[in-house]
Amino acid sequence: MRPYVVRGASCVVLALLAACDREQHFPPSVRYTDHVAAGGNQPPAGEIKNPLPIDSANASDGSKVFSAMNCDGCHGGGATGWVGPSLADGRWRYGGADDEIFQSIFYGRPRGMPAFGGVLPADAVWMLVAYLQSLPAPATVPTQSWEKR
Repeated sequence: MRPYVVRGASCVVLALLAACDREQHFPPSVRYTDHVAAGGNQPPAGEIKNPLPIDSANASDGSKVFSAMNCDGCHGGGATGWVGPSLADGRWRYGGADDEIFQSIFYGRPRGMPAFGGVLPADAVWMLVAYLQSLPAPATVPTQSWEKR
């Protein structure tokens, strides 16, 4: 049996993941205002709070996770969009708040976004959130916003 060899960016991700709290704390269910509740009664729900500050250190770590996990394979370099949508234009189909971005990455979304919660610990997902929230929005965006007005 050959030993597993890790090189390059994968080493960085493994080091980041080793530094993360390995005990998984799954977030509570989240209530979205756009969801229709049976009988008009919303189910009980909590809220997800980002435990990491959106600072340059966490954004830098998130950038490394973004590259190493091949997020740029769908979302393009700098998260500007390619096969998957841009994550740098400030428009979010499922919401751009920290908790909503976390949910999208951790649990996935219909039509192409896989759930990464099975391979990334929550702390690494929060690093990705920090990276995405740190990206400057472009001066012009060629399409309409997903945000309701």
